[in-house]
Amino acid sequence: MTAYSEWGKQQLQEELDLLVKHYEGFKAQGLKLNMARGKPAPEQLDLSNKMLQALPADARPLDRNGEDTRNYGLLLGIPEARELMGQILGAPASEVLIGGNSSLNLMYDTVARSMLFGVRGSVPWCQLDTVKFLCPAPGYDRHFAVTQSLGIENVAVAMTVDGPDMDAVCELVQTDPAIKGIWCVPKYSNPQGYTYSEQVVRRFAGLVPAASDFRIFWDNAYAVHDLVEPGDALLSLREACLEAGTGDSYYMFSSTSKVTFAGGGISALATSADNLAEIEQQLSFQTIGHDKVNQLRHVRFLGDLLGVKAQMRRQAALIAPKFQLVLEAFDRELAGLGVARWTRPNGGYFISFDGLTGTAARTVLLAKEAGVALTGAGATYPYGIDPDDSNIRIAPTYPSLEELALACELFCLCVRIAALEKLLSPRA
Repeated sequence: MTAYSEWGKQQLQEELDLLVKHYEGFKAQGLKLNMARGKPAPEQLDLSNKMLQALPADARPLDRNGEDTRNYGLLLGIPEARELMGQILGAPASEVLIGGNSSLNLMYDTVARSMLFGVRGSVPWCQLDTVKFLCPAPGYDRHFAVTQSLGIENVAVAMTVDGPDMDAVCELVQTDPAIKGIWCVPKYSNPQGYTYSEQVVRRFAGLVPAASDFRIFWDNAYAVHDLVEPGDALLSLREACLEAGTGDSYYMFSSTSKVTFAGGGISALATSADNLAEIEQQLSFQTIGHDKVNQLRHVRFLGDLLGVKAQMRRQAALIAPKFQLVLEAFDRELAGLGVARWTRPNGGYFISFDGLTGTAARTVLLAKEAGVALTGAGATYPYGIDPDDSNIRIAPTYPSLEELALACELFCLCVRIAALEKLLSPRA
């Protein structure tokens, strides 16, 4: 296809009129399709139904040390669950805390504890005039919401194909003591699907922050979520930090939310022994422990890292065709028009889409009015403000293939209409 920029005004108007008629036909269908969030499809959840029978009803659910998981105790989690999640995160079991069904909950609590108590003897963040977090953008809206909700100033830094702009990160972290943390999704980033390069990971490990209580919030949510084999390789942040002598500088998070049940998984935090000792002491006032029966259920069902990878191959067999369908639709309907670009991730849950500057909000609105719910324009930036109004996060996993094909056709139509309106605008 010829780029719209090479078309004459009359030709653009004729194209717009034709597409609007097609769009009105979609609106008349009364569609109700949802691509707003990265939810597992029911078929993906079905893969884990046998986990519900992983513990026999006629035997006590004891962990490998003979502890009754139905009872109180084991604040940091049962040993085999700590070991399993440590394998996913690349950390020894002794440095792992098992939480509930949400790693986001662990991240929120970790920030909240820092606000209330400080970090390893530092002044509690709530007593400081200004606290800032770096937010690679486009990025994960729920990360940004955590810090914003606690009164922390979110500071955007640009993302590249290799990870955050580390020149900017280093300059900010090493000169501004108000910067206490940075959000990271290092493998198959949300929404682009980028994996941080070895150089980027080593630069993180080598940071010399102005604030002694600065921490890297390393949300490795998609550590095992490959769509293709062998998938992207991510250097271990823990190993890089140990080599650099900065072993206390990170908190790593993950969960089984998109491995087993989204609403009934287990989560984990891995950090240095000294960091974990502080967290354990503070956590002892909050809870006696998370759901150890569910921890045991997961271990019995998944086994070890090899079992997790086998489960994720089954997941990929269901969702990889959906990613392929979306990418083929974009290639067919939009490639060559010069109005959009998009990522081609090897894993994770999202595709990052960029339309023409000033068209994302219009595209999302057009789709909504025709019955397709998308993640809100601007959601991938702090405070919901995309300075270019161009980025849209695409979540292919939940709809069926048939629904997804219809949603993609409509989405591409909305992209083209928004682009043509922009190009025909007197201010274009």
